[in-house]
Amino acid sequence: MIRVVVDTNVIVSALLHSGSLPEAVLNLAFSSNIRWIASEPILAEYEEVLQRPRLAINSAKAADAITKIRACVSLVAPSLRINATSDPDDNIFLECAQAGDADYIVTGNTRHFPKTWQNTKVVTPRELIDSWTAAPDD
Repeated sequence: MIRVVVDTNVIVSALLHSGSLPEAVLNLAFSSNIRWIASEPILAEYEEVLQRPRLAINSAKAADAITKIRACVSLVAPSLRINATSDPDDNIFLECAQAGDADYIVTGNTRHFPKTWQNTKVVTPRELIDSWTAAPDD
């Protein structure tokens, strides 16, 4: 089964744009067709960002998303600190990917990340959907 770490911007885009590729990634994860890997720092970031007034995400919709996310993620506790992204706030995703042996980090901001980290590829939502479609049982 494909193991993924999902960047916060994918969650935000999914909630703001119905029918989008980021929403397809979330639906894939919610249906247990891929294993979603997260850490407590990532979950805290999801919650904080979804509550930002400038995003204007309905609070009930954001709370429902967080509840669903917490119910389906596989939690890991990274033990190594990493400093390899152009945005220091994104290092938590690399740490999580390494601790959870993730196949992919899914992000809309691939420029903030290295192309790969250890055995993890950094991909867009479209690239993840294309990979899963090509080999859904991996």
